[in-house]
Amino acid sequence: LLPENHVNWTRTSEAHVYSADLPGVRREEIKVEVEDSRYLIIRTEAIDDSTKPAMDFKRKFRLPGSIDIDGISGKYEDGVLTVTVPRTFRRGGFYIDPADVPDRVEVLARAA
Repeated sequence: LLPENHVNWTRTSEAHVYSADLPGVRREEIKVEVEDSRYLIIRTEAIDDSTKPAMDFKRKFRLPGSIDIDGISGKYEDGVLTVTVPRTFRRGGFYIDPADVPDRVEVLARAA
């Protein structure tokens, strides 16, 4: 049996995917926020003082380093919230285009 506030996390080659069962919760009561560009917060919140969400829910996750914060998306279908956090890939080093290398390379210095 899973705890009430359980969120499933999956990593794919393109994204980190968080999914939470929120049965009976209305779409307007779900808040997904990013705090300090480091934390993903998923919670339920009353729309006004006269209502209360079907379940009290709050989870906070530290986001991995290589993500596209502006690309975060979410969908809520059949009581399941799915939040997709796209991964970014930073290439290390540098690239030399073979067309930029002259036909003849002069040796400027030799290793000692």
